[in-house]
Amino acid sequence: MKNESGTKLELGKSPLQIDFEKFWKEGMLDWHGKMPERMVDDELEEAFWAQSMKKKTYKQTDDYAKKIYEKMKPHIPQDASCIEIGPGWGNYTFQLDEDVKSLTLVDGSESVLAYLKQYYESDASVQFVYSKWEEAQIEPHDVVVGVNCFYRMYEMKAALKKMDALAQKRAIIGLTTGPIQPHYVILDEQYGYEIKYPRRDYIAILNILYQLGIYADCEMTKLERTYRYDTLEQLYEAQSKKILSPQFELIHVKASLEPFITLEEGQYVYRHPFYAAIISWEPSSSHD
Repeated sequence: MKNESGTKLELGKSPLQIDFEKFWKEGMLDWHGKMPERMVDDELEEAFWAQSMKKKTYKQTDDYAKKIYEKMKPHIPQDASCIEIGPGWGNYTFQLDEDVKSLTLVDGSESVLAYLKQYYESDASVQFVYSKWEEAQIEPHDVVVGVNCFYRMYEMKAALKKMDALAQKRAIIGLTTGPIQPHYVILDEQYGYEIKYPRRDYIAILNILYQLGIYADCEMTKLERTYRYDTLEQLYEAQSKKILSPQFELIHVKASLEPFITLEEGQYVYRHPFYAAIISWEPSSSHD
């Protein structure tokens, strides 16, 4: 039996016997069974973040981040010291800074840290650690937070154990998740195209935690993603990139998208639902 990503599931085994970390590692491979360059090439990853930071305006964050943070906030104690793993362009950093006593930002990208430092030049309560999470030498804090920052982490058990060890009061993970854009399901089921479905998901992390003896809470939050295009050609090009089949008919792409597209103020708008999983737990150290 296979799940949606094509990974073989082992029937007849209890959840403690299934190797969910193996599923996570397999999900890092591309659709040709190879590890994508950005996963292993630090210079390529740094170049990606350098380009991303150049495009950002003042404290620009993603629209959905505020709603995710609202679900995280009740898990953050007052006057807490906090580690944020992989802050990126500050989707949660700017909000965390308002609610915690001190904030330590851990990131393997110099461009990310340089971007965030401009907002905290004279703020002694915000510290910067240039390191991959797996290699970071850091003291325990009250709270450890990581949102959408695990995509390059291969040894997930070790990464999660480290979160548990360094969090004294609460560990919090946020992951945005499926479903895939609905027109791709139509292209798959109605027209028979091979589609690049997501290969890793929050459920693997939840199950790895379970296997580590960590019984985490998990709350799902429904969100909406909005894409805007000036022309239909731009829309069709952008929304056909997950078709794996070597050839496809543009007429099929148009037909699959038609039910979901609206024209608003001269732009073509495509909205679809997705979710965020907020996983949190009381760390082992709090029981000592």
